[in-house]
Amino acid sequence: MQIGGPTGAFIVIISSIYLQFGDSGLMAATLTAGVILILFGLFRMGALIKFIPFPVTTGFTSGIAVVIFAMQLNDLFGLKPERVPADFIGKIRCFAANIGDTDLATLGVGIFTVVIICLIRRFLPRWPAMLLGMLAGTLLSTLAGLDVATIGSKFGELPRTLPAPGLHLPSLSEFGDLLMPSFTIALLAAIESLLSATVADGMMGGSRHRPNTELIAQGIGNIGSVLFGGIPATGAIARTATNIKSGGRTPVAGMIHALVLALILLLLAPQAKLIPLAALGGIMVVVCYNMSEYHTFLRMFKGPKSDWAVMLTTFLLTVFVDLVVAVEIGVVLAALLFIRRMSDISNVSAITGELGADKPEVCDPDSIGIRKVPSHVAVFEVQGPFFFGAVDEFRDTAMNFRDGEITTIILRMRMVPAIDATGLNVLSDFFCQCKKRNIDLILSGVKPDSQPMHAFEHYGLAAELGKDNICPHIDKALARAAAIESAKPHES
Repeated sequence: MQIGGPTGAFIVIISSIYLQFGDSGLMAATLTAGVILILFGLFRMGALIKFIPFPVTTGFTSGIAVVIFAMQLNDLFGLKPERVPADFIGKIRCFAANIGDTDLATLGVGIFTVVIICLIRRFLPRWPAMLLGMLAGTLLSTLAGLDVATIGSKFGELPRTLPAPGLHLPSLSEFGDLLMPSFTIALLAAIESLLSATVADGMMGGSRHRPNTELIAQGIGNIGSVLFGGIPATGAIARTATNIKSGGRTPVAGMIHALVLALILLLLAPQAKLIPLAALGGIMVVVCYNMSEYHTFLRMFKGPKSDWAVMLTTFLLTVFVDLVVAVEIGVVLAALLFIRRMSDISNVSAITGELGADKPEVCDPDSIGIRKVPSHVAVFEVQGPFFFGAVDEFRDTAMNFRDGEITTIILRMRMVPAIDATGLNVLSDFFCQCKKRNIDLILSGVKPDSQPMHAFEHYGLAAELGKDNICPHIDKALARAAAIESAKPHES
């Protein structure tokens, strides 16, 4: 029941690509984005894209809304500056410099359109508020004979035929420069489409979309769009929600949507040139308001500082720098934040002998406190994922004793769900340090079918340690340690 098409979020990207690379560059970027979306689906990345952090999506969505709003100001107020800068600050300065030339008739049409849309949404929620608002603004300007800028006065006659298939691509040297904008189009299309599908699932109550299939379909759709001179498209949340509220339940609804749009283009193009630009500006004001999600944006400031810092950074970069940079830096910041939080919950503690004291809980039958630990044996507990963000604490803790004090170390890993290459390398280095100090190393709590065990085998660490020294349970590890200790001579 998802409805696809162009969305407001693409305006910023499309306009910047068009201004820099022209029509052929935009076509190439859209085509490449379609291929990237198909690859996303084929490599089963649909589930991963859904995990892009919420602060990042909130930040760039709200930022896009602010940028689009700034783009509407001149049309909404009837201003006609000689040149409109591309950057946000430049647009605001241009608007402020020309605000004295406001055309009241144009502003009135824009405000009238916004009011009509709000009234229809309030009292007739199933009706197409945007379309009716545009028609109301057009009728007002036409019947009242207002001298306002229209689509026809600014762009001329609109075509009354569907474009023939064709493809005009730039030179190969420009494709490298278009790769990052293409990736941004694909990523934004994937995020918005999957968000839209998730919203549709919730509205339908129990339905489940297939994210990878959705990405492949969006990729094919974008390639088809560009072959006919179209712009990037994705699943549209507003149109999808309207479709479901209006009773749409099958893909036939999307087909009818496309056919109706085609008929409007073929039959009503002469009338479309009468649409005032102020009416379109009013529509975009409503779109920006909906996109901004200001309630969510403000609510984020009540959450953890690190989260709203990522959101605010993404927002400011979207508004003042570039959407591509905002998404890249936002995702990187969120990833670093995740790593820090995971390292916070990962810890290493010494729990036997002079190195520390275990406090067994009655509900823990595997507690070391209710077991006999041989002398000269130290037991360490590692908790949480053993990855590169947590290895420093391990290095600081695991070798913090005097030579001769300990001859065998048991490293409990029952609470380690996963280990990465850095963790494996640290364990290998730790094993080498133990050998230099004549200390035997035993790993405990490593299940045969667990991710850490598979990682040990592939990395060669299992062979280094010896399979007898990798035990699935603490009792076997203690028995192995006792056997090793009994074979060692100790000074009295």
